[in-house]
Amino acid sequence: MYIAVVPNRSSPPAILLRESYRQGGKVCSRTLANLSRLSPRQVEAMRRVLRGEALVAPETLVEKVRDRAHGAVDAVRQTMRRLGFESLIGAKRSRERDIIMALVAARIVAPDTKLATTRWWHTTTLPDDLGVSDASEDDAYEAMDWLLERQGSIEKKLAARHLKQGGLVLYDLSSSYFEGTTCPLAKLGYNRDGKKGKLQVNYGLLTDARGCPVAVSVFEGNTADPKTLLPAVEKVRQDFGVDELVLVGDRGMISQRQIDSLSKESGVAWITALKTTQIRKLMASGALQLGLFDDRNLFAVEHPDFPGERLIACKNPELAKLRAHKRGSMLAATSKELDKVRGMVERGRLQGKGRIGVRIGKVIDKYKMAKHFILEVTDMSFSFQLRLEQIEQEAALDGIYIVRTSLPVSRASDEDAVRNYKKLANVERAFRSMKTIDLHVRPIHHRLASRVRAHIFLCMLAHYIEWHMREAWRPLLFSDEDQDAKEKRDPVVPAKRSAAALRKVRTRTLDDGTPAHSFGTLLTELGTITRSTCRPAHADSDEDSFELLTTPTAKQERAFDLLKTIAV
Repeated sequence: MYIAVVPNRSSPPAILLRESYRQGGKVCSRTLANLSRLSPRQVEAMRRVLRGEALVAPETLVEKVRDRAHGAVDAVRQTMRRLGFESLIGAKRSRERDIIMALVAARIVAPDTKLATTRWWHTTTLPDDLGVSDASEDDAYEAMDWLLERQGSIEKKLAARHLKQGGLVLYDLSSSYFEGTTCPLAKLGYNRDGKKGKLQVNYGLLTDARGCPVAVSVFEGNTADPKTLLPAVEKVRQDFGVDELVLVGDRGMISQRQIDSLSKESGVAWITALKTTQIRKLMASGALQLGLFDDRNLFAVEHPDFPGERLIACKNPELAKLRAHKRGSMLAATSKELDKVRGMVERGRLQGKGRIGVRIGKVIDKYKMAKHFILEVTDMSFSFQLRLEQIEQEAALDGIYIVRTSLPVSRASDEDAVRNYKKLANVERAFRSMKTIDLHVRPIHHRLASRVRAHIFLCMLAHYIEWHMREAWRPLLFSDEDQDAKEKRDPVVPAKRSAAALRKVRTRTLDDGTPAHSFGTLLTELGTITRSTCRPAHADSDEDSFELLTTPTAKQERAFDLLKTIAV
């Protein structure tokens, strides 16, 4: 018997199992089976059997001792090497530095508590490659204490890399809630996590214009935003040696008191926005004429209350529609609930001015619409009506905001000032990544103030690595690759993604037909690359063991190639 390959003109060749025989002294052949559906490997095995060769199952020769995840942690480690992260953390190698490297990598790949992290990383090649296989939870805490002592020098190195004289510095404040009550930093304050009654800690993040993190400061949970601003400016100027900067902060951060203080600092310019009450005053004084928005969506405004400053009024029609719809929905919902209360009073089910007021207060607090209603309450009656004139006045300002800056036109045009203010979205994106999407800085379980500071600083360093990975992987992610367009498009109209980015979102694929990824799913795909420890079958010891690395797919190879484009 033998295997024959019969060519077909327009189809794959036929693979036939044939037998030779003699008939009347003539050699003939007949087909015993069609093997075309078998794989090439199976066909080759049959050929070897027909030739009389012995086939041996691989597992009788080699056994696999264990598998460890390698691809995702290797991607993080490669990024660290490209960024010189080891020397950034510490000039000399030490056990503490190695543990911090492992903790930062773990925070990106599988964020969890320190105890869970020291359990998890043994499923990867991370501890062996960094020499921290024997590290415990206590070792991790000691390394965090070591890291906190070096925060100042590390931030100086980051500032030297990413901050420039006269360049933009973005600053914003966020908070994360606590599990526990004993930490001295844990206070009740303005809760951004929607966790009412939870103690929290505040932290301010400094970034460059792109949103690349440079420094983080931790404050008690009841610290107001403006109180953290001047210490941040002092850090940039005195600690980082950046004498001239343009500070960008939101309207709640850079208040009038902070502006008065900043005006005394030579070399410090700023960009922020006016509050709604200030915009109303401009409109009432006639300085802000809404008719000018008929021809354009941006124009400069001057007013004696803001001497030496530039005001750039903007109107976003899409934002106006959104605010009008939201206000209408909230008013309708509030009216519906107040109608229920009125019905209860009329039917006698709810009486007494105090009881009625408490019930009304629950409705008002729920929708935050008290300013738009006139409420009349007695012991036996309740009525309400809308403040129509006030609602109309508020509606007139829908979609309007005013950017406020000390920068002269020679340093930034009106359009550039608005663009620079909108770059605060980069800091907000960093907070989302640190808090919810990837790094999970919250909830915070540490009891010591120093450990809380070290934990948040560790998360900032993890975001620093992740930020560079995201930028390098834009071609593989749903991210928009056309970043230069942001500096050219109309700064007022709603931001739109490029056609290529929209195509990725719509088709869920890249130009080559392969799936597009989020940052997390790409890490998961890289995680399928494992390092396997193998040894000869039936070996008595591991002396002859060896390691095999999973052959990466084309997508995985491209991901690693893109990381090679990262440069400090």
